[in-house]
Amino acid sequence: MLWLGRVAVVSLPVEIDLSNADQIREDLLSVVNRGAATLIVDMSGTTFCDSAGVNALVRTLKRATASGTGMRLVVSAHAVRRVLDITGVDHLIDVYPSVAASLASTDPEHRGEKPLTERAAVQTDPEGWAAQPS
Repeated sequence: MLWLGRVAVVSLPVEIDLSNADQIREDLLSVVNRGAATLIVDMSGTTFCDSAGVNALVRTLKRATASGTGMRLVVSAHAVRRVLDITGVDHLIDVYPSVAASLASTDPEHRGEKPLTERAAVQTDPEGWAAQPS
């Protein structure tokens, strides 16, 4: 983990699945709880992310939003980007090609976040996976 002022950059593993998704969520939530203004989730080295990983990201987003923490993803693998696209997570959380691009896009007014109305639509998904308590 790297702290740049109140911006935290957390690098995730090569594979995110049921075996490690809960620990990843806990690690990300601990950063939110430490008062990060922005959480950059660096998935540039991640080549696989299943539904458990997506769920961990959405649950972290829910807590981050409630805490006033902005959240961004850095994704370079096409397979991971496709999962985020299919699930709609890329409409909830801004996705960048690199940590540098994520840091460079800081807008003091919006901090690169999606409007809350877009987030709420997916957080209340009728299938329940995104609406689970964090």
